[in-house]
Amino acid sequence: MELIEPHGGSLKNLYLDSEAAEAEKLAAQRYRSWDLTERQVCDIELLLNGGFSPLEGFMSQADYDSVLENMRLSDGTLWPMPVTLDVNETFATESSVGESIALRSPEGLLIATMEISDIWTPDKAREAEKVFGANDEAHPAVAYLHHQAGKVYMGGKIKGIESPIHYDFRSLRKTPQETRDFFQERGWSRVVAFQTRNPMHRAHVELTFRAAKEVKANLMIHPVVGMTKPGDIDHYSRVRCYEHVIKNYPRQTTTLSLLPLAMRMGGPREAVWHAIIRKNFGCTHFIVGRDHAGPGSNSQGEDFYGTYEAQELVQKYQGELGIEMIPFRMMVYVEDRAEYAPIDDIKEGESVLKISGTEFRRRLQQGLDIPDWFSYPEVVEELRKTHPPRHKQGYVVFFTGLSGSGKSTIANALMVKLLEMGGRRVTLLDGDLVRKNLSSELTFSKEHRDLNIKRIGFVAGEIAKNGGAAICAPIAPYAATRRQVRELIEPVGGFIEVHVATSLEVCEQRDVKGLYAKARAGLIPEFTGISDPYEAPQHPELCIDTENCTPDEAAQQVIIKLESLGFIK
Repeated sequence: MELIEPHGGSLKNLYLDSEAAEAEKLAAQRYRSWDLTERQVCDIELLLNGGFSPLEGFMSQADYDSVLENMRLSDGTLWPMPVTLDVNETFATESSVGESIALRSPEGLLIATMEISDIWTPDKAREAEKVFGANDEAHPAVAYLHHQAGKVYMGGKIKGIESPIHYDFRSLRKTPQETRDFFQERGWSRVVAFQTRNPMHRAHVELTFRAAKEVKANLMIHPVVGMTKPGDIDHYSRVRCYEHVIKNYPRQTTTLSLLPLAMRMGGPREAVWHAIIRKNFGCTHFIVGRDHAGPGSNSQGEDFYGTYEAQELVQKYQGELGIEMIPFRMMVYVEDRAEYAPIDDIKEGESVLKISGTEFRRRLQQGLDIPDWFSYPEVVEELRKTHPPRHKQGYVVFFTGLSGSGKSTIANALMVKLLEMGGRRVTLLDGDLVRKNLSSELTFSKEHRDLNIKRIGFVAGEIAKNGGAAICAPIAPYAATRRQVRELIEPVGGFIEVHVATSLEVCEQRDVKGLYAKARAGLIPEFTGISDPYEAPQHPELCIDTENCTPDEAAQQVIIKLESLGFIK
């Protein structure tokens, strides 16, 4: 197949030269500033260095609408994913088209300026349906869209001042121009890119090595080190694993480079996006996996995308993309041959060994043996350092329920039982105590209640990260906020949600402070269960009804759950 160069093969380098950058810095002192979010920092880095060529800034409304409907920019150029600057309503209201704003890192570093061309309020349900295939919050990008992204979008061309600063793995962070120069210096005219957001094991090495060999090309391992799926292994651990793995490839034909991409887990559309990005980095071939960039199961327990849907969409646009797809071939270990082979090359009667990702995580969590045929000892050792068996990990027990449900009583009983057992430091973050010592300035508005829960989650996460046990007992009425806390904590430790499902009637009967009576009389506005909803957990790790058990029995149920999950040994 004859491949055409997308966008003329040119890169959009949006950085100003040094003289112009100094002048723009002075001008930016007069501009209002927007502090970029974690996702926006990833996006702007790839906008500025050309990774998102041909984009010259955050999308206009016309480009956004065209991408949603047609997977193309308004000028017809293939582009499957919206890249927008989402802001809050206050900042949007104070802004106007034609105004320039300063875009800063969370630490205050001036990254770029943007002249606003468009300000609009998107239909996020439409965006979810068009881009991700469903307005289903089981999809991490849809949940982010509705609960973390700003309500208003801005578009405009940007002028680059400084690249976002990275203190980690600097030698491995190459821009598109740097990778192109690297390939040219070494005479690499054909380069296969391999995308991953997970640790690599022996099967991945075999797969990538064979893929490069089949098309007579060199190989670039190009893992994502920006935002990936919540719960993924942190990029620091993964990159150390990649550094071990890269030693098993021929030194003269393989390289490792890191990609600061904020993944959306958008399946087929994301696969096309990844192909465009790798073309911008100078690659000629791209490995597309089975269910590439898929987020897993939807709310009905079914996969969001078909197994080969991503490969089919990339194949459809391959000529226009200007990069050739290599479909992922599942590799399995053939015991009789003592080697890996594609699953479709297995002969009848041959004994095949394989360990699924789920099984690998289970063995890692429980400290069980991981055979050498599956992974490299150095990789397993690296992962065990940062992901020890569960009984050595910190964890958070997060009670949620109505006021008067018994959360605090059970939490106190649990704390005492855990202290009696020993082995970990235990911290109780009771709702009333947190309000007094951490959130005394907050009101009981929805916004402030959410902020209070996020503060509790942040502190609990730090405790779990350092091997302790945190017990939280807030009301936490909103499912989206509890989900954000879970996503914050699960990468660093266990998260055990316990729904104290005591009925509203019983809670009112127990109300020694008279809060429910005051709420029904209209004296307390937005009171959970009366004038404000309580969104009960759909899939908590444990559900307790205190009408039918004592606090001691309830605490013991939590202990048993912790034992069954492996956090207590």
